[in-house]
Amino acid sequence: QVQLAESGGGLVQAGGSLRLSCAASGRTFSMYVMGWFRQAPGKEREFVAAISVRTSMTYYGDSVAGRFTISRDNAKNEVYLQMNSLKPGDTAVYYCAKTTSTRWSSPSAYDSWGQGTQVTVSS
Repeated sequence: QVQLAESGGGLVQAGGSLRLSCAASGRTFSMYVMGWFRQAPGKEREFVAAISVRTSMTYYGDSVAGRFTISRDNAKNEVYLQMNSLKPGDTAVYYCAKTTSTRWSSPSAYDSWGQGTQVTVSS
């Protein structure tokens, strides 16, 4: 069973940056696709970004493309989300998750989730 733990959330002003980290347990880290999702109060969970840990292929949601960058460090079993040019609309709890599916943008395709980290962007 893979366990995931996010960190790096916080409060930032609009236009600022944050870097989220997700630490994964387990020796088969390189077999997964790792994704970031976010959920704001009263809204559905939204796909943010995903990366194939094996190939480094990446995929981004439309609302963050060009502002956010997902990356990974296989030696550390970690995945990162660099968030630049943050907007108040980016305020949400951010989750990392793992899948072996090809449906990278679908929350239902992911079978392990972290506990989430809060990101708040003030105007």
